[in-house]
Amino acid sequence: RRRNRRSLVTNYGNNSHLSPSPVVPSLDHPFCNVSPSIASKIGTNLHLRANHPLNIIKNKIEAYWTDGANGSSSSFVVRDDLSPVVSLSENFDSLLIPPDHVSRSRSDTYYLNDMSVLRTHTSAHQLQLLREGHDAFLVTGDVYRRDEIDRSHYPVFHQMEGVKMFNEDMLDGAVTIADRDFIVETDLKKGLEGMARLLFGDVEMRWVDAYFPFTTPSFELEIYFEKEWLEVLGCGVIHKQILQNVSSRDNPSMSKHGWAFGLGLERLAMVLFSIPDIRLFWTDDIRFHSQFSSGEICTFRPYSKYPPCLKDISFWIDNNENDKEFHPNDLNEVVRDVAGDIVECVTLLDEFVHPKTKRVSHCWRISYRSMERSLTNEEVDVLQEQIRREVTNRLKLELR
Repeated sequence: RRRNRRSLVTNYGNNSHLSPSPVVPSLDHPFCNVSPSIASKIGTNLHLRANHPLNIIKNKIEAYWTDGANGSSSSFVVRDDLSPVVSLSENFDSLLIPPDHVSRSRSDTYYLNDMSVLRTHTSAHQLQLLREGHDAFLVTGDVYRRDEIDRSHYPVFHQMEGVKMFNEDMLDGAVTIADRDFIVETDLKKGLEGMARLLFGDVEMRWVDAYFPFTTPSFELEIYFEKEWLEVLGCGVIHKQILQNVSSRDNPSMSKHGWAFGLGLERLAMVLFSIPDIRLFWTDDIRFHSQFSSGEICTFRPYSKYPPCLKDISFWIDNNENDKEFHPNDLNEVVRDVAGDIVECVTLLDEFVHPKTKRVSHCWRISYRSMERSLTNEEVDVLQEQIRREVTNRLKLELR
């Protein structure tokens, strides 16, 4: 897909400041569902590449929390180099995510083995950093989720986690848990509203009650931007059980009160820079990266629009040869492994139930569209045929 076009490739400038890429973990365990194409993304560290849109947003948010612009007296530690390979305990148990929660399924999460995963959120490091004694920190990194294929979803994206703990002096003499939580909540909302104004300007905001296993109460911040309400982030007061688990084991005197927030850098960058397709963050095309060389927020200027090539695939999803229930993310993984970023989206067109046998079939449409050149029907046919073979061989499904 990448033709010999030296003038269109950039190395993003001097990245000598980056930490060494982590060793790609073994994919040999029978429980592993991480494909080589996903494993190859580990260590790419888009969030550390100078003047990359994700790096620009990251730097602005970090500066807000670390230079005192947020009005906080806390000194925030910044961590952006933590390994994405974490334990199940770190990714799920430490955050009170129930054993039967859908996020633990192999259809949603990339497992390296039965004890380790590629982190699905940067919150996986919260307990570790609290146990190290940090009372205010920001964590940024790549996170991994098996997901649908479209312009706003990618199996690898980048999150930022913020945590702030409160000591007795910061709680203004409040005695009851409710009063203390109110102080923490007020501080959280004030800080995040200031951060939103830094990024989006003087916009209308609203707080929406939400649910997260690891915070209570929990909220989502929405802003009115370009004539629609946009969800910016999720946050809340850290669940007391999480803090109890830390203080009882490592630091008995640690505060039992704090807040946390989490946001997606791609989500913010796509809005702020008007970037229409999440795949663009991974391109090497200098026509993309040269637009952000100033390190400032600017409007992305599309440089090409190539036509799509549409192909359909139909198969029975209840094949007797396969005792595993079909999940759309299984098909998405096959498509990504075969065609990579050439595929723009995968959409369910039709679900059919045979009137006699009651067997169920799906028809999916695969939209091929390169961001760099026009695709020929012949080369797409080769990819489509390979996908058909993988659906049969890997997913054990019967084509129609």
